[in-house]
Amino acid sequence: MAKKATKKTTKKKKATTKKSTTKKKAAKRKSRSKKATAEARKRMVWGVFSSSMKEEARFPYDQRKEAEKKLDQLSSKSKKPFFIQPMKEVIDAPVVKKKTTKKKKSADEEE
Repeated sequence: MAKKATKKTTKKKKATTKKSTTKKKAAKRKSRSKKATAEARKRMVWGVFSSSMKEEARFPYDQRKEAEKKLDQLSSKSKKPFFIQPMKEVIDAPVVKKKTTKKKKSADEEE
């Protein structure tokens, strides 16, 4: 007797893929550095002060001789001690000049 051809049924195994249940952590925001603000411009001046730190006079830095004259003048009037000290003074914001464009005169305007 001849054997019957039997079909072998092969069960395909489903590939089991494990889905990751762990969520990705949110990336931390990098702190942004603030824009560096430009420091205020300063200039040096001479200040004439009394012993109680009261400012008596103020002179530009290149006028030290005038500041010393004022110091001598105040010292001769009063018995209080006075002194000169350099100080830094904030300069006001610079004025931005706008470029003015000269308009060409037309032939009608010239006449």
